[in-house]
Amino acid sequence: MNDSSGSNAMWGGRFAAGPDAIMEAINASIGFDRRLAAQDIEASRAHAAMLGATGIVSVSDAETIREGLLTVLSEIEAGAFPFSAALEDIHMNVESRLKALIGEPAGRLHTARSRNDQVATDFRLWVRGQCDAAIAGLTALMRALVVQAEAGAGLVMPGFTHLQVAQPVTWGHHMLAYVEMLDRDRGRFADARARMNESPLGAAALAGTSFPIDRDATAAALGFDRPMANSLDAVSDRDFALEFLAAASICATHLSRFAEELVIWSSAQFRFVVFSDRFSTGSSIMPQKKNPDAAELVRAKVGRITGALVALLTVMKGLPLAYSKDMQEDKEQVFDAADALMLALAAMEGMVRDLAPNEAALRAAAASGFSTATDLADWLVRSLGLPFREAHHVTGTLVRRAEERGVDLPDLTLEEMQAAHPGISAEVYRVLGVDNSVASRASYGGTAPVRVRAQVRRWQEALA
Repeated sequence: MNDSSGSNAMWGGRFAAGPDAIMEAINASIGFDRRLAAQDIEASRAHAAMLGATGIVSVSDAETIREGLLTVLSEIEAGAFPFSAALEDIHMNVESRLKALIGEPAGRLHTARSRNDQVATDFRLWVRGQCDAAIAGLTALMRALVVQAEAGAGLVMPGFTHLQVAQPVTWGHHMLAYVEMLDRDRGRFADARARMNESPLGAAALAGTSFPIDRDATAAALGFDRPMANSLDAVSDRDFALEFLAAASICATHLSRFAEELVIWSSAQFRFVVFSDRFSTGSSIMPQKKNPDAAELVRAKVGRITGALVALLTVMKGLPLAYSKDMQEDKEQVFDAADALMLALAAMEGMVRDLAPNEAALRAAAASGFSTATDLADWLVRSLGLPFREAHHVTGTLVRRAEERGVDLPDLTLEEMQAAHPGISAEVYRVLGVDNSVASRASYGGTAPVRVRAQVRRWQEALA
């Protein structure tokens, strides 16, 4: 996609011989960059309007070009456009068709621009749109999680560290943890969008142009905040694509972590959740199976998305300024990653909306593994004034005693408790239940139902 390599009849007389089949195959990008058709025509219409307004071309030619481009767009949208690999890319395909439709004025469209700034503009517009789409998809998923959080604000479940039961938490608190993560993802896409919202159009091949163009006009017409200030940077920068892929990779990692939990939770060993049939599959030979395939595929998408980031970083790492043909390898990676991310977001939203927590299994697991041991240690500090380290030791002694008997902490007798420390009273049993445990965690950001409900209200307002 540049103005200085390969061969095409549209270029004029510089090359006497056309490329052979191998050169055409490696050089052509129309197989994937046709996805930029709408952006290419939008930018070309803005460019034509500017050419007419500045007198670089006649107003009549500018309007003929703009109307012809709308015809080309309608053909593409209707699936009636004759894409040609011989014309290499979306830009030359559009211009060739425009010439067939309107004749000689089509040749004036490329005045004061290059395919270098043209593709940089098209691609930037496309990625900007994908940032908006990702933010919308994240918002929809966050709303689904908030619905789950509200319904399960007081539902007790185990909180894990090292995938071992640590302390009781609430289902709502767990759901809201992902809302917080996804909101950071929204912020990353918004930040990337703000940084990329500068127009490369008018930088031409690399040095700007001698024509009296109005770059502010084209930037405004395309919704950019301003023109890019350096023509070399404008045609060679792909930071906007890298930032999108970086944000997408972090987001996909969050989705993958949640998907992993859903896979574990839906297993027969955990039975924490039940997947709807809409997001499960069966086995061809095991009739009892209900597989969480949608979650597994969401978990796998991070490989494609992070792979795209690494691939584009590798493409860009050794390129001198300004444009090199290597940069044609930027789009397929971004297209694939964007598709994978949007599919993963939609699938996760559907799974979350349909997800049914198993309250009995969650409560039983929350009470297992001495999950209220920290509550016991905290009670010893608060009620008996023990230093925390001593309270930790006393609690450890009682945990060992419970393990020896094969019971949980609340099942120990008061006499057994007092054998570890004589100051322990019957009041201790008030902190050992899982409901008491979660209710006590009322510090800001804690798992107490009262805190969860307050956070649910905050997010409902923020996402309204």
